Amino acid sequence: MKNVLIDAEMLTVVLDDGRVISVPLTWYPRLWHGTPEERANFRLIGGGEGICWPDLDEDISVEDLLAGRRSGEGKASLMRWLRRRR
Repeated sequence: MKNVLIDAEMLTVVLDDGRVISVPLTWYPRLWHGTPEERANFRLIGGGEGICWPDLDEDISVEDLLAGRRSGEGKASLMRWLRRRR
């Protein structure tokens, strides 16, 4: 992975081979509900095979992005997480 760009609407990943993958943040509710500062605090994991947002407890793999997989988090889990943030 070469670069990660994130704004209020989209997560964009630039791969080493030049491919660019963009997905809506709504696919990943923890990113969607995160602040710009929390979304900006990420690190590459697994030798660039994934991205970790420690403040949001969110990890996303390049494999999942390439496959078009959204977050697998259930609604109840997300609601508990949101309540803890308040």
